[in-house]
Amino acid sequence: MIRIVGLGPSVPEAMSVAARDALRAATCLILRTERHPSVAFLRDEGVPYTPCDDLYETLPDFDAVYSAIVERVLQAASSGDVTYAVPGHPCLAEDTVRRLVGAARDHDHELVIVGSESFVEPTLAAARLIGPEPLLLVDALTLSGVAIPAACTNHLATTDAAMLIYQVHDAAAAAAVKLALLETRPDDHEILVIRAAGVPGHEAVEAMPLHLLDRARTDHLTSVYVPPLPPERRTRTFPDLVEVMARLRGEGGCPWDREQDHRTLRKWLIEECYEAIEAIDNDDLGGLCEELGDVLLQIVFHAQVATEEGAFTIADVIGEIVTKLVRRHPHVFGDGNADNPEAVVRNWEAIKKAEKGDREAESALDGVPIALPALTRANEISAKAARVGFDWPDALSVLDKIAEETAEVRHALATGDRTHVAHEIGDLLFAIVNLARWAGVDTEEALRDMLRRFARRFRDVEAQAAAMGRPLGDMTIGEMDELWERAKSVE
Repeated sequence: MIRIVGLGPSVPEAMSVAARDALRAATCLILRTERHPSVAFLRDEGVPYTPCDDLYETLPDFDAVYSAIVERVLQAASSGDVTYAVPGHPCLAEDTVRRLVGAARDHDHELVIVGSESFVEPTLAAARLIGPEPLLLVDALTLSGVAIPAACTNHLATTDAAMLIYQVHDAAAAAAVKLALLETRPDDHEILVIRAAGVPGHEAVEAMPLHLLDRARTDHLTSVYVPPLPPERRTRTFPDLVEVMARLRGEGGCPWDREQDHRTLRKWLIEECYEAIEAIDNDDLGGLCEELGDVLLQIVFHAQVATEEGAFTIADVIGEIVTKLVRRHPHVFGDGNADNPEAVVRNWEAIKKAEKGDREAESALDGVPIALPALTRANEISAKAARVGFDWPDALSVLDKIAEETAEVRHALATGDRTHVAHEIGDLLFAIVNLARWAGVDTEEALRDMLRRFARRFRDVEAQAAAMGRPLGDMTIGEMDELWERAKSVE
């Protein structure tokens, strides 16, 4: 049997009677850590124990430490009854207990949990905080090394609820907490640093602005209380956008927004995407931030329309893409292997095919939207055909094909048949797309870059002509060519 006992939040007197009795009766006692005031009770009672502090000192991270602690308890349980003691209450904010409960079930060990008061009650009492609701509990250790903005990914984005962050055990943990909170809170937001809550003579509560958190005194009994932000100071987050969109579409909302549907919004989605691309091309990060917001608005807009129709919600949209990303990246989230980008693409395509099932007469070209711009669609179709071997042997062979198609365009022009000319020009363009693929060139980017160069040079030609006092329309093509060459030479 495995008995899990809570040591309470502070001094031995805060332990429950049942917990003290269980500790006295323990024949094999393992402590997660002996850095806790209640351990004095064990020394006074002469109860032998094995601490796990050695694992904290020798293993590289907390995940490894917690796994090793669970293994140590299970190994002891294989020989008889074992008692495992943790600070506070075993069922609150104890990752090792969560892991141990699961492992014990897998090994068919009987489990008994003996509780004591958790760290929450004395911490709130020390700070004179009377029932803040709601109250979020956050483990500081989960914030170390977080590389994605809290505003988009987790509970730290919730600025309208109070938060109690525990295990702020040193300056590094405090710094990680500060950086995570600063994603959604102003640097002067007042917080409370609470140390040794419930320990007579050692309890301390210090108020300070958030930006000074990493300079606070911290130890293994430190927690940080973060009050909610007043409405006027809250950072706008994704739920706010969803709420605003729902209000715009609701009773008393905006007449224009209320009359839109998926089809009327189609052009705006396309336009906003192109404006975001333009910001990328111009290396305009400020503009990109704004344009991505406009793209996001379109997504939320469509999701709101679908919600009203009973088709799907924004939660469904997010759930679908997260599930898809996890499923199609088994080399990250599972046991798959992909050592290079090419292997990733192969895996991705294979998983996509499996997702669709065994449809009859499936084409290698399936999945290329007809609504794509023609050049982009040509790129996709060319690449998909090449993946199944329908391709030229090398780039020089594609050049030969371009020469052949050029000759056919010349012949079509001689006939004066516009339909024939359009047909042959299409063949020529597709051959050029294939050459670009062989050369590793993005045709969209290549054409956009050429158009930027052309526009820049043409404006230079216009400026030169204006300086000469001559309209371009009055110049010969030879004169304009001369101005063009000058424009090229100064780039």
